[in-house]
Amino acid sequence: MLAGFVAWPDDDVARWKCAGYREGRVVADIVRDTAARMPDKVAVIEGERRLSYAQLSEQVDRLAVELRRTGLQPLDRVVMQLPNGVEFVVAFLALMRLGAIPVMALRAHRYSEIRHFVDASGAVAYMVPGVFHQFDYRQLAQEIQGACPTLTHVYVVDGALPGQHALGELIARTQSSPQPADRSLLEPVDPTQVALMLLSGGTTSLSKLIPRTHDDYVLNARLCAQAAGFDEQTVLLALLPLGHNYNLASPGMLGVFYFGGTLVIGQGMDGEQVFPLVQQHRVSVIPAAVPLITQWLNSDAAARHDLSSLRVVQNGGARLAPELRQRIRTQWGAVPQEIYGTAEGLINMTRLDDPDEVLLTSSGAPVCDDDEIKVVDDDGREVADGELGELLTRGPYTIRGYFNAPDKNAEAFTPDGWYRMGDYVRKRGRYVYAEGRKKDLINRGGEKISCEEVENLIFKHPKVQQVALVAMPDPVFGEKACAFVVVRPGEQLGFDELIAFLRDQRIASFKLPERLELVDQFPTSLVGKILKRQLRETIAERVKTERSATAAH
Repeated sequence: MLAGFVAWPDDDVARWKCAGYREGRVVADIVRDTAARMPDKVAVIEGERRLSYAQLSEQVDRLAVELRRTGLQPLDRVVMQLPNGVEFVVAFLALMRLGAIPVMALRAHRYSEIRHFVDASGAVAYMVPGVFHQFDYRQLAQEIQGACPTLTHVYVVDGALPGQHALGELIARTQSSPQPADRSLLEPVDPTQVALMLLSGGTTSLSKLIPRTHDDYVLNARLCAQAAGFDEQTVLLALLPLGHNYNLASPGMLGVFYFGGTLVIGQGMDGEQVFPLVQQHRVSVIPAAVPLITQWLNSDAAARHDLSSLRVVQNGGARLAPELRQRIRTQWGAVPQEIYGTAEGLINMTRLDDPDEVLLTSSGAPVCDDDEIKVVDDDGREVADGELGELLTRGPYTIRGYFNAPDKNAEAFTPDGWYRMGDYVRKRGRYVYAEGRKKDLINRGGEKISCEEVENLIFKHPKVQQVALVAMPDPVFGEKACAFVVVRPGEQLGFDELIAFLRDQRIASFKLPERLELVDQFPTSLVGKILKRQLRETIAERVKTERSATAAH
């Protein structure tokens, strides 16, 4: 096993094999086996480009051979920073086929993050697009190479500089060659080995590396796809980054391939770009996030397109308000599906046939019967159902430790293997109700305010389009609540009006926001999460400036 990987106990692995949770397949086998069943079925669509499962499987093998010829070896770590596209799909699966280990960087990462990923993983290679969205990743790669002696290979999709491999040409060669791949150059890959490394949230420090094995990641994709009702008729529209766990395997791209569906790759997130693709390709599932769903529901583009194929709209990253879930049903005739989990493992999903009180309010239940979950207080004692606490988990696809990070593991994992998710939730049976990160509670003089609870109440106001509640510093109470709000077009909302509205809902007085900030839009991450850290920094700076001005007078 790769040094730095924390393995599961042997007894657990044996039990999971008996339960069918270990198929003994590597990730690339998902496509190979589906190609054997339905070679001519369309696997991937991007613009005018289409690949059948047979074509995709053959290109994956050919590229794995080409990468091997350039010097890549099994277990070599490769920082992969490719945008969504056919190149991403083929390159990712080729690394899986070769047994190399991609470290899944996102497009927005720059020198500090990429150097950290290379150093922390011991990466020998870096894959980039070239010049993309006016940023030159080739130059970044040269800087990283100059600082990281382990980095010996750089693969560039378009416009490789001297000393860099032309990945785009290698992929093109796989498409034009009349000869089958020389698979003799490819060694069998051990499904118990590390397949890829995902990134932790990294909200308080540089991201930790999350090692996922072939065995556990195939299971992750399979169980999530089953919970989403995927089959051969599934057409999934990928808009959010494929390099993120949500769009990659929860259920995402790999869930589609597992059951023989079709992956459609879109390049824009505006309703005017999304809904034509739904109509053209008869899209049945869209994984999305709160800001996107809010934007689409308030767009008139949907009414101008045929959305009758749309069966499920998935939401991940932050809990979707019940009102928005209901609007997905009434405006589009689709089922809202909440997906709440972690790249470290545990995925909870609402089921498509859940009763309304669960479907519209819950964060879902674990996708695996052998996922263990418990909710504990600040002293680690398990709380009763319905009480607020931190969610802990362990199970057949949840890691037992970050890669080569013993100090971080001592903080994040209990001695008996429970992963501390850092989220406050309430549990009712197997269903959980996420109430935000532990740091997403506002401590107002000892009174704890759940940001999500108050946000959901504010969201009921007819003038409110989006809301984010954050802590602002206060010299007396330590923290108070500030509501950042995006109002609907043409509307105005005053602080007194908002407070009166909340009082009418009989909210406790200490939970009332004590400041309102109207903004045109929220800062969001590439995967659609509202960047509350930036909002906290914004309001803290404003409060500081105001206090300084007051003191000067």
